[in-house]
Amino acid sequence: MDSDSLHSSLDLVSGGGSTLSCEQRAALQTSLIILKRNYKFSRVLFWGKILGLRSDYFIAHGIAEDEMANRKTLYSFNCVDWHLLPPVTEAQLTEVLLLKERFKGDPSHEYEHTETSGLDEGDEAVVEEITVSVVKMTEETRLAATVLSIDREVSVVPRGAFIKTPSGRVQVNRCFEGLSESEAGKLSSYLHFSVPQQQKKKTILEIADLDPSIDFLDNLSEDMPKGSWSLQFERGSIVVLRSLLWLGLTFFHVPMTPQHGYVYMGDGLRNHYLPFML
Repeated sequence: MDSDSLHSSLDLVSGGGSTLSCEQRAALQTSLIILKRNYKFSRVLFWGKILGLRSDYFIAHGIAEDEMANRKTLYSFNCVDWHLLPPVTEAQLTEVLLLKERFKGDPSHEYEHTETSGLDEGDEAVVEEITVSVVKMTEETRLAATVLSIDREVSVVPRGAFIKTPSGRVQVNRCFEGLSESEAGKLSSYLHFSVPQQQKKKTILEIADLDPSIDFLDNLSEDMPKGSWSLQFERGSIVVLRSLLWLGLTFFHVPMTPQHGYVYMGDGLRNHYLPFML
């Protein structure tokens, strides 16, 4: 959510318990402005909070000219001092899903994960430890990979909120005035704000019905498994979307206005049991 409207946006997602204390809000309101000036960002977004056993991580995104490319991710323990997260490789994105324990709250903590497999031989089960892929990762790298995974899988924007220019740059649509109340109640009116994965799989007839300037992202209605999103109207007409894949991700949109945003406040663990819960 945009740091310029942080207070009002946090109030709109507080129905599910996603909120901050008055001290944290005041510190963020000041520090994010300084962060934007020091790093020369065009916008700063408050991404959310990942809970740790000893301390919590507060996360922010710094936006340059392109809304999707070259984003900088920063973290803080006190909402005042911010530190850049390291870049993440595709291999680390895969490895981070193997770590099931809670975050400690110490960026220098090192995780080590080894897999075990069981081989049945007659009546006795032989369990041998394999070290084919031993995962060693610091918590700072795990934090960066977790934030990127959440952004790729469950970041949400309303259809039409962003446009893609002929040069390929993604920008805020200044003409976006919000979804109508009828459209806001449909899951198909919301898109993933990440590099599209499903566009190449569409047929020519399906692509013919799309507007390339606003339909360049994947649609939430195509997510698998079906039922991984909860859509509700709260406080009368405010649309609230909650992810069941990453518990703690809450999105809001006020129909007929351009106001929208999402925040994540959770333990940073993917819900691998979702298919068995539906």
